[in-house]
Parts: sequence; structure tokens; C-alpha cells
Amino acid sequence: MTDAAAEKPKGKLPSQIPYIIGNEGAERFSFYGMRNVLTDFLVGYLLIGLLESERQTAAKEIFHVFVIGVYFFPLLGGWLSDRFLGKYRTIFWLSLVYCAGQALFALSVDDQRSFYAGLFLIALGSGGIKPCVSAFVGDQFDQSNKHLAKLVFDAFYWIINFGSFFASLFIPRILKAGHPQLAFAVPAALMGVATIIFWAGRKKYVHVPPSPADPNAFSRICLTALRAPGPTGSRPGLWLAVVGGVGAVAALATFPRLGVVAAVLLAIVALMAFAGGGVWLQLERARGRHPDEDVDGARAVLRVLVIFALVTPFFSLFDQKASTWVIQGNGMVLPEWTILGWRPIAAAAQMQALNPALVMLLIPLNNLVIFPFLRKRGIEPTPLRRMGTGIIFASLSWVVIGLMQVTMDGGTKLHIAWQVLPYALLTLGEVLVSATGLEFAYSQAPGKLKGVLLSFWSLATTVGNLWVLVVNGTVKGEGVTKAITDTGFGVIAFQMFFFAGFAFASAMLFVWYARRYTVVDYYRKA
Repeated sequence: MTDAAAEKPKGKLPSQIPYIIGNEGAERFSFYGMRNVLTDFLVGYLLIGLLESERQTAAKEIFHVFVIGVYFFPLLGGWLSDRFLGKYRTIFWLSLVYCAGQALFALSVDDQRSFYAGLFLIALGSGGIKPCVSAFVGDQFDQSNKHLAKLVFDAFYWIINFGSFFASLFIPRILKAGHPQLAFAVPAALMGVATIIFWAGRKKYVHVPPSPADPNAFSRICLTALRAPGPTGSRPGLWLAVVGGVGAVAALATFPRLGVVAAVLLAIVALMAFAGGGVWLQLERARGRHPDEDVDGARAVLRVLVIFALVTPFFSLFDQKASTWVIQGNGMVLPEWTILGWRPIAAAAQMQALNPALVMLLIPLNNLVIFPFLRKRGIEPTPLRRMGTGIIFASLSWVVIGLMQVTMDGGTKLHIAWQVLPYALLTLGEVLVSATGLEFAYSQAPGKLKGVLLSFWSLATTVGNLWVLVVNGTVKGEGVTKAITDTGFGVIAFQMFFFAGFAFASAMLFVWYARRYTVVDYYRKA
């Protein structure tokens, strides 16, 4: 037997994986079914009392506040999972909350107060389970079969897009036909199916128990590091954290323009950024008071958080395909062709089906063709290289969509088929960033911090949507609007080019940092 044959991994695919994959496919149909029609529903139904221009702005803000909630609540879900309930019970119980929200959603399309309550429960349930499901997938693997984890994470991401594709194709048609209650009832039913599938596999799963209260938890190590004086009694890291606190207070003062949610989140981001920098400066001072292994784990988390921060502009671009791009599409010419009397594209929101359809094609194309081709030429498509390249593609998609908006602002009516190119570029960026990010986040997290670190990965999406609210709030000022108008661009087109430049600058910083990042391996032992 050759050495290569002896070293070849022999582990098999865990038999419980199909339950998790099936659950994810149904849950994603449920989520994207309601999410992808939310903007159109708000504009066409719930906010009908406002002027049309006001409805579009308000709908966009409500949509991104919802997405902020969806990707903020993973912090709660990760904490509950790691400290108290474990991943399985957290996923199951929050799935029931999720089901309740979807049901309330479907039953209250004419009642704003009940509708927003349902929206909150969906954000809590879907967001709370998000980091747990990804980490739960990773828990089913060990060192003997970790070589199969990438394939499963890709399959996991593929099934997400399988559910999203059919939801994006059919649910907008139901809303367009004038049946808003049915448009939300179908996703509610699918969420019930998802919960049943997940429950059915309960006896097969690997259950990693939650960690008890830990004196060497990440937060305690951070506090120890900040409080510890240096040889001369100095605490530069603590002072940096204090600056973050002052910045947080200043951020709260922006709520009249940005809104309460954006102002609070901006304050949290300011505090986390400066406090995190302070911990980094003084982390070595925690040694001796905490085990070296835990201090090293804390440093690993901080290093990954820089990666996550640089990815946030990508998500500010990606999530606007369900708001800004849909609104643009509503002003474009829809195709008139039919298949056996059936009109495939009857609503601009259906263009979102392109995204998951392309994902399902690009993931196997990358794994079977493009990545092997690059490896044969000595170029290894590492996770960080893929993610940096993905941000660049997303930036290019917004350059294209901005050029289209300039053309439309000039009075030319464009066919909605023009959106195919930016969707293709954005989706290529997505498969290089999002699918890779799940695997990368899990592999870089110490065992007891996997749920929390994956929560921070979701928080990157929250911060990305925060940038959307900040930009939208900023351009409401009369002086800013006039300055944009003086450039010769419309406000919407200017914002599109701004987001493209923002993402490109982030990509350059990402590439610079990635070259200095040392990848680690935190998969559990067989």
C-alpha cells in the first residue's frame, strides 16, 4: 500500500445529514417565499395610505430593518445554544416560534400591528436558528470524515437555493394575482414541514452538549485583558474601549435621521469595533489568569472578526436585490412571451429566482471544473481567495445596475432582461463569499465558540444592511440631495455607484489582510 493510499481519509457521510438538508430546503422556501415578496406587499398593500414615492422608501427601510433582525438574533441563538440548550433544542424550539410568526403573518395581511408582530417572530425564529443549523452540520463530522464537510456545506448551500428558487418563482405570482394571504400561507405551511423533518431525525444526530458557565469564556477573557494593567500601569486597550463607548453615545444621537434600529445598531458596532481593538492590544495580559488554549482561542476569534467586518459591504449589496433591484424592476418592461398560455415572468420580483438558479449551477461548476482547472495551474482557490474575489464581482454587478439606472433616468425604458447580467455577477460573488464563509467560519472556531462565531458571521449581514439604512438616511438631507444632483446623477444611481465603490475598497482591504492571515483547523478529533 502506498503512503498516499494509507493517508487517504476513509470516513463516510453521516446518515443523519439528509434530515438537516431536507429541513433546510423547506425552511428556506418558507423564508425566501415571504422575504422576496415583502417589498412588493408593503408597497402595494400594507402602506397603501402613503404616497407612492414614500411607500417605496418606507418599504425599503422596513425590509432592511427586518433583515437586520434576522441576522442580529443569531447572537441570541448562538448564546442559548452554546450555554444552555444545545444546538438541537435551540433549533427545534425556535423553529416553533418561527412557525407561529409565519402563521400570524398569513392571518394579518390587513392589520399592520399584527403583521409587524409576525415579522418580529419570523426574525427571531429564523435568525435564532441560523448559526445553530450551520454549526449543527459541522458537529456531525470529525477528523475521519471532515474531508466530506466541504461537499456537505456546498450541498447545504445548494439546497438553500433550491428552496429559494421555487419560492422566488411562484410566490410573487400569487401576490401579483391579488392573493396576499395565500402568498404568505404557503411559506407558513412549508415552515411546518421543515420543523417536522428536523424533528424526525432527532435520534440520529450527534449532540454536542452546551458548555456550562465557563470562567474562561471568550467574554471573560476579553474583560480580563482590558482590565489588566501593563508593567507601567497603562491600559491603552481600555482607553480604546472607552473611546468606543463615547462613539456609541454619539451614534445614538443619530436616531432622528436614521431611526432607532439603525442608531442602536450603529452604537453597538462602534462599541464592538473599538473594544475589540482594545482587547487585541492587551490580550496577552490574560495569560496566567486564563489557560493559554483559551487565550489562543480568543485571539483566533478576534482575527476572524476582522475578516467578517471586511465582508459586510458585500451584504449591503447582496440584500438590496430584494429591495432596490425589485423597485428598479417595477419600472422596467416585462416580457410578453408565454409558454402554453402561461407567462413565466409576470412580476419583477420573480427575477430573484435567477439568483438561486445560478447558484445551483455555479457551485458544481466551480467544484468540478473551475477549481480543478485552477489547481492544475498551481493556483489554489483557498477560502480567503474565493471570498475576496467574490466581493469584487459583487462590486461589478452594482456598476452595471447603476449604468442601467442612469439610462432609465435619461428617459429610456429598459427591458427587465437587462437585469440578468448584474444578477449573474452578484450570484458569482455570492457563491464565492457566502457558501465559503460558512465552512471557513466553522473551521476557524474553537470547539466551545463555534455557535458564537457563526453568530458573528450572521452579524456581518446585519451590519451590511445597517450600511444601507445609514446611506438612505444620509441622502434624505436636503444638502446631500442637492450635492448629488449637482453631480448629474439621480439619487438612486448615485447610491448604486457609491455601494459599488464601497465594496471594491473593502475587497482591496480584504485581499491585503488575507495575505497576512494564518488559517487554523478546529475540527473536532475522531
